[in-house]
Amino acid sequence: MELTKIIPSETVKMALGSLRANKFRSALTVLGIVVGIITVVLVASILTGLRSSITSMIEEYGTNNIYAFHLSTGPRTGNRDRSEYQRKSLMPEDGEAIVQQVPEVEELANVLFLWRLDSTLRYRGEKYRRGQLSGVSAPYASITNVSVAQGRFITESDDSHRRDVIVIGPNVAKALFPNQTTGVGQQVELVGRPFEVIGVLDKRKATFFGESEEDNAMFIPFETGRKLSPQSTDMMLQMRAQTGTLGLTLNKVEAVLRRQRGLKYDQADDFDLQTANRIIEQFDSIVIYFGLFAIAISSVGLLVGGIGVMNIMLVSVTERTREIGIRKAIGARKKDIVRQFLFEAMTLTFLGGLLGTVIAIALSSIISLIFPSLPASVPAWAVISGLTVSTGIGLIFGVWPAKKASNLDPIEALRYE
Repeated sequence: MELTKIIPSETVKMALGSLRANKFRSALTVLGIVVGIITVVLVASILTGLRSSITSMIEEYGTNNIYAFHLSTGPRTGNRDRSEYQRKSLMPEDGEAIVQQVPEVEELANVLFLWRLDSTLRYRGEKYRRGQLSGVSAPYASITNVSVAQGRFITESDDSHRRDVIVIGPNVAKALFPNQTTGVGQQVELVGRPFEVIGVLDKRKATFFGESEEDNAMFIPFETGRKLSPQSTDMMLQMRAQTGTLGLTLNKVEAVLRRQRGLKYDQADDFDLQTANRIIEQFDSIVIYFGLFAIAISSVGLLVGGIGVMNIMLVSVTERTREIGIRKAIGARKKDIVRQFLFEAMTLTFLGGLLGTVIAIALSSIISLIFPSLPASVPAWAVISGLTVSTGIGLIFGVWPAKKASNLDPIEALRYE
């Protein structure tokens, strides 16, 4: 093998030797690349963990469920369209029509949002103001996979007789009955009326930042809610479709609601239908915006890093002019010089990308320790993309210095002091 022919492994060794000789300068050069890669990998890991957490939470409520509401629901960016507030609310009769006309619907529950009522719960001087009060019919528990830790859930009899009974979440029970093993059977006060606690909910396994909406929930029978607050009309229909019929059921439910609401064939739906898959898809569309934002931020760092690499390589060409002249004098070809400097630039940026990836993985682990319910898992594609992009930066911004080095006149280079 000719001494002047530099093979890739030898080129990498020379590149590493050059970096070791200028450690501090090399570190400052790739700082922008390190920051850019940290941003991309860390944001990717957080969003991946967030998606995993939200997906688990939504699926725990039921993958065959359909949610109908007169306003748009699910994750979104920005406010609702003002025209939505002119829509009329769904009615219990709409649910009855669905049950009669869509045999694929196994169960259907009415959920009345009692936003207009004072939801403060009182018990022997204790008050709980953070509760989320809703009126629900009996099938709600089985449709949404609600688990009762103590007592029981609301029954058809409770609903039809409009009984003053309540099922509370674990946070509510802990706040009102801190020194009691159970709150079941206790009388609490709601809107000036005594309500009997008949059940305490179990905590969900899949939660968002350690909390679920049912931790602070207060459920009373649907008809009791209508009795207490006739002016509350915002209600949701929650239903479970037979296994394997979700798409068909969704279309049939949509058709029934359109007929119930008197919509013509050319009119858009004035209600919203959601499934677990649709909610996840909506979340994914929002994630894209965050991903693009992260890419925009990291691009600045990568651009700065790339310019820094080009700068340092141009300085390196000047410092090693005599070395280049000697190599050319003993037969080194232009492509050998180009390859050497390109490999140096790519090695420099690859190491910057590797350092950024390691730091991002460490930060992700710290985040997971602080927020156990947010598994900030680093996806393989983010690591591969980060290393590829960082190496590509070296290739792109190393071309000019490499060309400049290869075009040096050997005689003039040898005379350089």
